[in-house]
Amino acid sequence: MRFLRIPVAIQHPNSKFTRIPMNLPVHLHVQTPPLPRNRLTVLFRPILVFPHLLLVGGPAFGIVGLGIFKTGAFGALAWIAAVFDWFAILFAGHSLAGMRPYKRTYLEWRARVLVYAAFLRDEYPPFGEGDGAYPAALHLPPEPFAHDKTSVLLRPFLLLPHLLVLFALVFVWMIAALIAWVWILFTGNMPASLWIFSRDVMAYSLRVEAYGLLLHDLFPSFGLGQGQDKDITASPPD
Repeated sequence: MRFLRIPVAIQHPNSKFTRIPMNLPVHLHVQTPPLPRNRLTVLFRPILVFPHLLLVGGPAFGIVGLGIFKTGAFGALAWIAAVFDWFAILFAGHSLAGMRPYKRTYLEWRARVLVYAAFLRDEYPPFGEGDGAYPAALHLPPEPFAHDKTSVLLRPFLLLPHLLVLFALVFVWMIAALIAWVWILFTGNMPASLWIFSRDVMAYSLRVEAYGLLLHDLFPSFGLGQGQDKDITASPPD
């Protein structure tokens, strides 16, 4: 079916983070953190990340949304822009000028916050667009030349199975995050399995959100990881 196109191999340049897997339109790249971890910032992470949560939300935290699917004030505007784009694509055949850069900025900012909130890195994320120096980045596909109107029309329904999966994944991640938080405070490190799981859950949530924001029309994969670990240039922390 045309509106359920699954991502296929695409060409993408090398990055300083990892060799990029070629089967996903949305890539979250995170450099492995140096050891030992910064225990002081980890201890106060829930407080330090709070200003970002008000603006772009975090994993299961925010001021707007339902249940675990929450965002901040900036994110709420991005989703309102997506609603306007939904109507524009269906009736005019293209998204509204100026909407896409706003949504991209929001999602790239949110990606850095998710990385910080999930204990994947200890550097404090910049607000807004950032300067490109943060050791994590979200790579988004270029805007489609023409959107698939059938996919756009059915987008709210196509998202439902992913939202159910995310609900379960984020619930498990919250337990894992508590374990990771305590583990880092006592050992100065995060178990590799928890680091990889946290990264993959955040990457999956961003893939689904990019699809929901109408940034592309390729139906997201349900899998975690998608071969990223075969291509990383440095192993996750032990």
